[in-house]
Amino acid sequence: MNLLRCLAAFAVVYSHISFYLIDDLGTGWWGIDLTYDVLIAGAGLNNHLSFVGVAAFMMLTGMLITRSAIRERPGRFLAARITRLIPAFWVAIALAIVLVRLGINGMFSGHTGVGNSEAFLSFFLGAFFLKPQVAVLGVAWTLAVQIAFYLYCAAGRSLLRSAPAAVPVLGAALCMLVIVYNLYVPEPYSVPFLSKIAATLPAVFLGQIAYLAWAGLISVPALLVALLAQAQVVVLATDTQVYWAGSSYLWTIAVVFACVVLVSRVDGRIARSRVVKWVATRSYAIYLIHTLVMYRAYENTVPFLGETGAIVCLLVAVGLAAELLYRGVEMPAARWINDRWFARKPVGADGPAVAAPAPQSASA
Repeated sequence: MNLLRCLAAFAVVYSHISFYLIDDLGTGWWGIDLTYDVLIAGAGLNNHLSFVGVAAFMMLTGMLITRSAIRERPGRFLAARITRLIPAFWVAIALAIVLVRLGINGMFSGHTGVGNSEAFLSFFLGAFFLKPQVAVLGVAWTLAVQIAFYLYCAAGRSLLRSAPAAVPVLGAALCMLVIVYNLYVPEPYSVPFLSKIAATLPAVFLGQIAYLAWAGLISVPALLVALLAQAQVVVLATDTQVYWAGSSYLWTIAVVFACVVLVSRVDGRIARSRVVKWVATRSYAIYLIHTLVMYRAYENTVPFLGETGAIVCLLVAVGLAAELLYRGVEMPAARWINDRWFARKPVGADGPAVAAPAPQSASA
């Protein structure tokens, strides 16, 4: 899985670099031009490779978490997953709030600042549910998707053990109900963020379906029904404009799914390289921290180093910040939690794969 985590982390960082240079600054970079020619204009993926990295992380979550959900009691399962996400997430949220209030960074939503109540809600993902949404750390929305999946798996554990194929199909039906609800109810009663979660969950369910197929827990007809159900959610979300970066989501998700299935079991020299392992084990930290440092790193170095040099500095800054978060927060917290609450399970075993993954490990 290390190679997939590594590629997903690069896709997420690339997507935000592309959005920033093209949409925000109105400039460009030769690497973006090359990627556009090959993967967007050529392969038909979303512009800026939007959702490519997120979808890959979500599919990894579905693959890795489903086995744990089947084997573990719901209480232990939820505690193990969520507690591994929280420490690094809370530190990243606190840092984001400090940077906004110092005027170093801006918000990831249409606000000039964050109030005390909004800051408090941000530590529990609650600010994403406000109207208008308050996002002090934009990438954190994917944690809400993961937690929704954890809760769904815990609630449906008996069904997952007795009729596993029904779980992703029922999940797709619930996702469509959420999207239709927000589409037709009066605005005061809608919860737009729930539609975003519902439109992203098909990627998680695709990972779950892949695991069920590999484990021999799903028949071929049920496999096809489950896949078609997820595709229908994606089509509905695209038609109702729940997605935020174009109309190529079904194709993009299909391509990512094919790549995940093909690459997830690759274990050659590249997959075992130090660089791949380093990025993979720090992918959760990279996911959480990269938007907090990359924009200032770029704008302060591009006048002196040019675009390519500034992007190299940006990547170095992200790597250093991720290393600090990983070594200073994520791993110590994982050891502390494991020693006190999950002593029978080695650190890193079956950790959540996130919007991002984590220290061989926990959770972009």
